[in-house]
Amino acid sequence: MDLLLVEDKDSFRRLLTQALEGSAWSVRAVADPQEALRALEAAPAHVLVTDLRLPGMSGLELIRRARQLQPGLRVVLMSAFGEPRDIVAAMRLGADDFLPKPFDLDAFLALLDRLRALVGAPPPDPAEPWIAHGAPMQALESALGRAAATALPVLFRGERGAGKSRCARRLHALRHPVAPFLSLAAGTLGPEGPDPRTLQLLQGGSLYLADLAHLSREALGPLVRALDGPLGTGLCWMAGVDAEVALPPDLAQRLGSLELKVPPLRERREDLLVLARLFLARAARREGRPEPWLERAAERQLLDYAWPGNLRELEVLAGRTVLFSEGPVIRAFPDLGLDGAPLRLPWPAPGTLEVMLKAVARSAEGELLRKALREAGGELPPAAEGLGLTVRSLAQRLREHGIPLEDGDPDSVPRKAP
Repeated sequence: MDLLLVEDKDSFRRLLTQALEGSAWSVRAVADPQEALRALEAAPAHVLVTDLRLPGMSGLELIRRARQLQPGLRVVLMSAFGEPRDIVAAMRLGADDFLPKPFDLDAFLALLDRLRALVGAPPPDPAEPWIAHGAPMQALESALGRAAATALPVLFRGERGAGKSRCARRLHALRHPVAPFLSLAAGTLGPEGPDPRTLQLLQGGSLYLADLAHLSREALGPLVRALDGPLGTGLCWMAGVDAEVALPPDLAQRLGSLELKVPPLRERREDLLVLARLFLARAARREGRPEPWLERAAERQLLDYAWPGNLRELEVLAGRTVLFSEGPVIRAFPDLGLDGAPLRLPWPAPGTLEVMLKAVARSAEGELLRKALREAGGELPPAAEGLGLTVRSLAQRLREHGIPLEDGDPDSVPRKAP
């Protein structure tokens, strides 16, 4: 992710830049605020970190102009001279946090980690496709419209891969589309529960907890306290769980007041071919290929299949088909329903043997992660156990490969790793 650092003191600018070397951040560091604005015009950034006192322009004015150029920009203001009125002004301009100098580098890095979580899950696009041609999805759409008129927590029940996270994003877009939205795999919450500083950044927005059944026992109490606390009441809570899972009473009382059923793909015949074409088109754009089209035999094959993996299975099939197809016409899906399909990888870009081997190894790792997640029904804990990883380590690797942590849906198409 891209970070723009604006600090006129050379030594401190170098210190912060060095602290971020080898991290997930790609840093552009400048001393002049005008240069910072030109940098934003040339290429957007995810986060702006700026000093308050700068030559020729205050940090507050820089924040104002930067957010005019990029309204969704996350901002951190730092200063050794910050007065309360400056901090209030910065927050009104859209700053996410204030760091008084001197500050501990660990606190700086922890703040950027929290911002990275929010940047990685921005407010959903209100215009993202919502496929609801059949009766089951039209009924769900009506229920979402009624839920949007309330601030009640919503629990989405459905099979693995049915699109519960997509429904959560749809509800968020109906309620408050420009507010922050964050999706967390419940199994990644530790005994400390949700980070209060993350909840603070989410005020007025929504937090979606995916795979709630995998919440650890140690995290249950802290989560309940977070739901009841002042920060918890300042945002909208949503969660996803399998259809047959019974929640602990404490959670059921707080998150189960409004339950919505997400239909499985086999009950969405009117939507299936539309979804298939959407996935195929996105996969083709991702691979730089012309948009494919389906012959009647391929359409019948999709309609006749039971789809035990739901939308996630359809998405993976579409991506694999586009990657290995030799032309724009898809006549059949030979891999459909075949668990023992061979591991197939794209050829790496030309380069030295060492570089190409690294690219192949990364592609193989991504496919192995997808296979493990698929065989575990999308559940992180059993997938992590099978791979010999912790849940958090697996979640981090999935993020690095652009593999969605929550149940698959039309918006969760994995992006190519850089």
